[in-house]
Amino acid sequence: MKEAIVNAVVHTGDEIIENGVVIIENGKIISVQKEIPKDMEQIDLGGNHLSAGFIDIQINGGEKLYFSQTPNEETIQDIYDASLKYGTTHVLPCLISSSKETILAGIEAIRDYMKKHNNGVIGMHLEGPFLNPLRRGAHSIDQVRKPTDEELEEIIEKGKDIIKVITIAPECFTEEQLNKLIDSGFTISIGHSTITHKEAQPYFAKGINLVTHLFNAMTQFGHREPGLVGAVFENEEVYAPVILDGAHCDYAAAKVAYKLKKDKFFLISDATFLGRKVANFKWDNFDAHLENGFYRNEDGNLAGATISMTEAVQNAYNHLHVSADEAIKMATTRVAAAIGMQDKIGKIQSGFPASFVKFNTDLSEIETLNFA
Repeated sequence: MKEAIVNAVVHTGDEIIENGVVIIENGKIISVQKEIPKDMEQIDLGGNHLSAGFIDIQINGGEKLYFSQTPNEETIQDIYDASLKYGTTHVLPCLISSSKETILAGIEAIRDYMKKHNNGVIGMHLEGPFLNPLRRGAHSIDQVRKPTDEELEEIIEKGKDIIKVITIAPECFTEEQLNKLIDSGFTISIGHSTITHKEAQPYFAKGINLVTHLFNAMTQFGHREPGLVGAVFENEEVYAPVILDGAHCDYAAAKVAYKLKKDKFFLISDATFLGRKVANFKWDNFDAHLENGFYRNEDGNLAGATISMTEAVQNAYNHLHVSADEAIKMATTRVAAAIGMQDKIGKIQSGFPASFVKFNTDLSEIETLNFA
């Protein structure tokens, strides 16, 4: 049955349509128009704004379960259900540095889940285990390692069509291994790395155009050594995702990054759990406890984020002083483009999923409207 979303300010991702009408049917967008059709059930937005739902390409847990600890379909469902509460309609559950067996279990869990559910779970983000131990952050030292040809080939083979993003420290790879990973079709993101500004250039020249949580777990910008951060600023094609919670990245630093990166700047949650309902968590050598609204480990270091994509968008509007439309794009169109899915999700246009967020002018109220 066709339905018409009416009386809305529609942010399509390309333009803003006042008094727009969005026609949906069977979980898909049929058209975006100005005319209100007759004899069709209407959903009146009361003059509120409408955009595509948010996309989170790095989320570790839902409200109660953590994907790397329990890489199964129950955890995936928890992540998806929790994300929907906070405006996020498409997710990549993130599995951090783990044993090969756990990685393969996570891949199969995502594959099995996606076979059963045609919803917003669009694949998996594998963050590690091929990271530099000197920049491992909260990842277990027991799991961070260099790739062997055998393990890399197995992950590529088993992860085909499932792993959408893989975070690596490229200095841990041989040139042959890196070329094999580039040829896999995964979106490669550089993170948890010690590479310098100069060392980063050949990797970007190979076509790698994404980093994992800008500023965190990478070499910083300096006037004598610009670091990986400086290399990201310099290379126009490289996307720069930020955890915009004021702790992982100071708002002033985020302002600078946004001014330099513009349409390559986007938002991630990197949430350990959503909703701040899990106060204490321990798994393997990873521990986290809530402290003043942030997760920290026993050493006092940040241990993943607590922020949702809704909060990230609101922070972009309030602290980066961008327009509501610009803040929304940081969580929709730009995220889709960064992972090569701009022709499938992240916009309001014909053929795209009928997954939306409704919001008011200053983004203080954001609500998920998911018909997919």
